[in-house]
Amino acid sequence: MTQHLADALPTSTGTLPGWWREAVIYQVYPRSFADSNGDGMGDLEGIRSRLPYLKELGVDAVWLSPFYASPQADAGYDVADYRAIDPMFGTLHDADAVIREAHALDLRIIVDLVPNHCSDQHEWFKQALREGPGSPLRERFHFRAGSGEDGTEPPNDWESIFGGPAWTRVADGEWYLHLFAPEQPDFNWEHPAVQDEFRSILRFWLDLGVDGFRIDVAHGLVKAPGLPDLGRGGQLKLLGNQVLPFFDQDGVHEIYRSWRTVLDEYAGDRIGVAEAWTPSADRTAMYLRPDELHQAFNFHYLNTGWDAQALRATIDDSLDAMRPVGAPTTWVLSNHDVVRHVTRYGGGARGLARARAAALLMLALPGSAYVYQGEELGLPEVLDLPDSVRQDPAFARGEGQDGLRDGCRVPIPWSGGEAPYGFGDGGSWLPQPADWGGLSVAAQTGDPASTLELYRAALRIRREHPELGAGDAVEWLEAPAGVLAFRRGDFTCTVNTTDEPVRIPAPGTALLSSGDLADPDVLAPDTAVWWRG
Repeated sequence: MTQHLADALPTSTGTLPGWWREAVIYQVYPRSFADSNGDGMGDLEGIRSRLPYLKELGVDAVWLSPFYASPQADAGYDVADYRAIDPMFGTLHDADAVIREAHALDLRIIVDLVPNHCSDQHEWFKQALREGPGSPLRERFHFRAGSGEDGTEPPNDWESIFGGPAWTRVADGEWYLHLFAPEQPDFNWEHPAVQDEFRSILRFWLDLGVDGFRIDVAHGLVKAPGLPDLGRGGQLKLLGNQVLPFFDQDGVHEIYRSWRTVLDEYAGDRIGVAEAWTPSADRTAMYLRPDELHQAFNFHYLNTGWDAQALRATIDDSLDAMRPVGAPTTWVLSNHDVVRHVTRYGGGARGLARARAAALLMLALPGSAYVYQGEELGLPEVLDLPDSVRQDPAFARGEGQDGLRDGCRVPIPWSGGEAPYGFGDGGSWLPQPADWGGLSVAAQTGDPASTLELYRAALRIRREHPELGAGDAVEWLEAPAGVLAFRRGDFTCTVNTTDEPVRIPAPGTALLSSGDLADPDVLAPDTAVWWRG
């Protein structure tokens, strides 16, 4: 595959406000990134040791999924103590070292924050159980009497995203709400103590030096008054856009206005990033008004298939929605909750070709881009994990999401020809495929045809020429069916989403191609090319 077609471009000048507006942010899933102590589980020291790799890759910031003290009922998204590090990941000293070393490398650090729910082992919840019905601590959660005869039925018909009822009954007869696993009780965000506690948590981590927060289930904090029934059956999805009485309620915006005042107390452009699943891009934009958060994940883009017409519509909708609120659009292809896009795009050689092209398309669009660990290696989803090793809490619950998120969380390969491929000295918490040696960082480094070197080249060009991420619009060019072509200044991106070569006149000098480019006037199937001139 041809990649490096021009080594240098004239470097632009000019400074754009807000480092996050055009940043490329790399998601680290701590338990699957690098293991420093040989226990088979990734940890903070492992992350610290691999920061130079991320610097060389060319990203601007690193987002760390949860590493807080947790019983790990949902891979750390069930937090028992928001100010403590789980021993499996290290200590608070290790977290401080990661932040300091990242900053020394000119990398920003964003940490996950989980405000919708906590662990059932959180001290507040344990005390609420001890104190019983009517106690002040129970008001910090959603405890209710049951319905039906003798209160033996849940208070309403809400379903857990992970399957089954969204309510669990405790020994004294009351029920508590959990939109996710029973081990994850939802906070009651109408209670002032909850609001005060999370402002304090924000300041704790900001004082330690983090550059921002990725806010888990940012759309779920406020529930509709009275907790009304859905009034319908049907399966809910974690990554859906349904209109629901417990998601995307208008009351969440007052919370984020309060958080913005905290973020603005600190120098250095500290940011909030919303994981907000909403019915439309316009609803997502509401989280990004000037006095609220800074970014939101563009799940509408992630969910768009490999189709030129659909991609163009989503790109236009996304840019149009963000423009009125002055926020950058974000672009994301994979994360820890979805099937890796190599597999979503068809798997095998075809899926990889499409994934490589999708990377160049994403990195050519104005705004900020997110890279999930391992996508720069072209990793596919692991589809054959034995049931005995799966840890996704939805796997054992019958009617929620598919419960197969473990397949995108398998530890990534660093070096060597057999597992654990340099991940650590003690195996890995999920088994790695036997054929991943050729996908390791060591195997791909220096190979101009590799996906890793494609990402490195693309990020280098983007970093040296910030106009690639700047602005809020693209200029669409006339192109054959199935082809996307757009110009940004004197830079052009063309993408063939079809399975046939397409003849289209070269718009300039080829800089970078995701696939073969034997003839500049012929765009190969499932291929993207960057051009200059």
